[in-house]
Amino acid sequence: MSTIEHAYGFGTTLDSDIATAIEQVTTALKAEGFGVLTTIDVQQTLKQKINADVEPYVILGACNPEQAHRALAAAPEIGLLLPCHVIVYRRDGATRVEIADPTALLAIARHAGLDEIADEARRRLRRALDHLTADQ
Repeated sequence: MSTIEHAYGFGTTLDSDIATAIEQVTTALKAEGFGVLTTIDVQQTLKQKINADVEPYVILGACNPEQAHRALAAAPEIGLLLPCHVIVYRRDGATRVEIADPTALLAIARHAGLDEIADEARRRLRRALDHLTADQ
């Protein structure tokens, strides 16, 4: 299992098939107060739209309703950066899970009222990732 870190997100590699990984991610997010609002099957979409064959790739739109409400009350335009995106994909025979870092995304807005919300969301999403790695 490897940890994934970059400027705008963090993640891990799971020893699961993609369907199982999506279930695991959904459960881990739920434990931290997030629900999955959207599921985009990129593999299926690219096949249908341009007949491209790609490995499984799914984008989940995760939302913590209380945090979203607070963020939208502070800056209604922040909806442009919501929900939190979680990707689950296959690459080189491994299933990877990566989560967009809300502190990096909300920093774009340069709105001081969002810092605390972003920090809290980041802590919760990190704990969700910890749930995933603990199960491996």
